[in-house]
Amino acid sequence: MSASPSAPHYLDAIEVGQSATLTKTFNEAEVRAFAEVSTDTNPVHLDEAYAASTQFGTRIVHGMLTASLFSALLGNHLPGPGTVYLGQSLRFRRPVKLGDTVEASVTVKTVDREKNRVELDCVCSVGGKPVLMGDALVMAPTRPA
Repeated sequence: MSASPSAPHYLDAIEVGQSATLTKTFNEAEVRAFAEVSTDTNPVHLDEAYAASTQFGTRIVHGMLTASLFSALLGNHLPGPGTVYLGQSLRFRRPVKLGDTVEASVTVKTVDREKNRVELDCVCSVGGKPVLMGDALVMAPTRPA
């Protein structure tokens, strides 16, 4: 799936089981830019010598940078443009190392048309192994009157 937005999936057309996926490989510049924007300068993300002394043995991508792929999927693809984030749970399972290719997916779990709410399962994997899991709750866009 491309990073550019697709047409919105309006609430009345969203069904349980619909999904969207994207892949992303985080590089040095993106990790450094995220550290600057977020002010999270933990050396496990930025200093190879320090990171080598940790349980990970090398630098790792910020967990919230990885989690941002869910925001990209929800806001650009499913439900898409016009979506409003209401909540997100996250469970970090494994580290993402610089150069790892992350596959992120969101899958519709429930649709509440009366309250205009959609709940989605969210999973990021590297090499088929989950690295990040959670649930998102969003307000989906509705068709213009």
